Amino acid sequence: MTYLRLLQHLSTDNVRSVILAEGDAAHVLPGVTTVRELALRAIAQGTTLAEAARGCGQGESIDIAAEFAAGRLLAPIDHEDAAHLLMTGTGLTHLGSAEGRDKMHKAAASGEHVTDSMRMFLEGLEGGKPAEGAEGQQPEWFYKGDGSQLVGPTEPLTMPAFAKDGGEEPELAGVYLIGEDGTPYRLGVALANEFSDHVTERHNYLWLAHSKLRQAALGPELLLGDVPAHVEGTSRILRDGTTIWEKPFLSGEANMSHSFHNLEQHHFKYDLFRRPGDLHVHFFGTATLSFSDAVQTQEGDVFEVSAAPFTLPVSNRLARAAAAPVIVKAL
Repeated sequence: MTYLRLLQHLSTDNVRSVILAEGDAAHVLPGVTTVRELALRAIAQGTTLAEAARGCGQGESIDIAAEFAAGRLLAPIDHEDAAHLLMTGTGLTHLGSAEGRDKMHKAAASGEHVTDSMRMFLEGLEGGKPAEGAEGQQPEWFYKGDGSQLVGPTEPLTMPAFAKDGGEEPELAGVYLIGEDGTPYRLGVALANEFSDHVTERHNYLWLAHSKLRQAALGPELLLGDVPAHVEGTSRILRDGTTIWEKPFLSGEANMSHSFHNLEQHHFKYDLFRRPGDLHVHFFGTATLSFSDAVQTQEGDVFEVSAAPFTLPVSNRLARAAAAPVIVKAL
C-alpha cells in the first residue's frame, strides 16, 4: 500500500513550502506554505487533507532524501504561535511496555504486590480497546510542553542542564487540529522520538511528570489516512559514527493494548484541549528503550528512528543546555 505524506520545507533563502510525497515521487504544492494552512483549507472546503493537497496541483519535483540530508526538512507540523501547539502523550499503551516501567519501582513493592505500573497496564489490556460507542479504560497521560519544545527531524535534542539523562523513545505521534467548532481533526501520524529523562523517572515513578518535560522530535513525514495497524521499525544509537545499540520496535494497534480511538477520546474529552485553532501532537507510547538495556547515553550520541511506511528517519544528536539559574523575584 502506498501512503501519501506531507512534508514541510525551508529553502536556503528561508522560503517555506509544503511537499506532497507518494511512493518515491514528491513535488511542491503551489500556493501553500504550511501544513496547518492546508488543513484549515480542507476543513473549510469539507474535504480530506489528501484531497486538499491534490487540489493544489503540482509544482516542481523535489528529492526529499536529498533535502533531508541537507537539513532543509522541518517538523511536519508547527504553529506560528508556539503556545497554540500542545505536546502530550500516553504511556503503558504497548504490549510489553510494562516490563521496563515495572522494574523501575518493583523494589518498593512486596513479592505479592502488583505495582501501579503493572496494574495500569493490565487495566489497559483489559479495557483499552472498547467496542464502538463504549467508553474504554483511560491510559496514563502526561504533558511534554508547547510548540517551543518541538524540534525538527535533524535538529539536536537538548536536555536541560539539570537533567540526569537524555534517552530516546521511538514511537508514533498523532497530529491534530481543532476546528472552529471545537472538533478535533486528526491530520495524520508522524514518526517520533519522544525523548525523556529515564534516570529521573527511575528514582521515583511519581517524578514521571518531571521526566517528560523535555523536547521531542518528529520525523519529516506526516502520514495521511488511516493509521497502519502494524508498524515495525528500528531504533539505534550512534556514537562517533558507530552503532552502539540497535533494536527493533513495534507500534500500530496490532501491537498495542489501547486503540488509537480510545487514546484520542481520553485526551480530547477535556474542554481545554478543544480550543479552536490549536494544534496537538500526541505521542502514543513505546515498548522499546535503550535505557532498559542499561545503555548510558552521552552528549554527541545520535538517536536514529526509522520505520516503514515512512521513507525517512528522525535523526537527532543529543546535546545539553547551558546552566541557566532561575531567580524568582517578589513584586
